[in-house]
Amino acid sequence: MNCMKNRFEVTRNAGRISISLSAVRMGTDLCVALFGGDKPHIGAVALSQSRPSLDDAEKTSASTSVITLLGHKEDQLARDVAKRLACKMKANVSVACGVHLDDITADEIDTVCKLTLQAVDKLGKLLELSPGK
Repeated sequence: MNCMKNRFEVTRNAGRISISLSAVRMGTDLCVALFGGDKPHIGAVALSQSRPSLDDAEKTSASTSVITLLGHKEDQLARDVAKRLACKMKANVSVACGVHLDDITADEIDTVCKLTLQAVDKLGKLLELSPGK
């Protein structure tokens, strides 16, 4: 974990899987890179805008758009991370995501998702504690 003013790094590992989040606060917005595995890359990009929930205006939700490169499967991961952080921060959040593991198994895909959620939760806590929120 690394935390400089307006820049945050979080990494989670399990077995051969390593997931990293690198985030930069841009005013009240947040720009996040989510990457890991054998060949980090950009496979999908999500952009979330926080807004009052359509079901309950007292709660925060987010509208999210995703662009996915042909043949890539990170769209749902990018969407989930962007939406989760946008709701938590009540801000605009972009997430560029690329995780690749050769011969990944179903269990390893689950591990990638779990590690990502752990990293996102840690990032959220760091953002809450840092000045400039």
